[in-house]
Amino acid sequence: MATIGTFKKSGNEFTGEIVTLSLQTKNVRIVPESRQVGENAPSHRVFVGRAEIGAAWSKTSNEGRDYLGLKLDDPSFNAPIYANLFDDEEGEGFSLIWSRPSRRNGE
Repeated sequence: MATIGTFKKSGNEFTGEIVTLSLQTKNVRIVPESRQVGENAPSHRVFVGRAEIGAAWSKTSNEGRDYLGLKLDDPSFNAPIYANLFDDEEGEGFSLIWSRPSRRNGE
């Protein structure tokens, strides 16, 4: 697992940055979806400036910890990035955590 982003919460919105070897993006905003349609629809949208780069779903871990599951995608990416936004243990901010998906048979 790797921390690829840090965020602060202001109201219902998260603002922060995502940093990997190939992506260094500041002013990333995760905002609540005002028009959620259907139970599988995302609860939040992810923006950099005016560009929408992803979506997030409200989830709860097996331990009862609330978090957001994010899917980030852009034409410049080779593949979507899946990550989870958790509140920090110290309660001062939020960390975007990425881990490589497990391999399937034959891959």
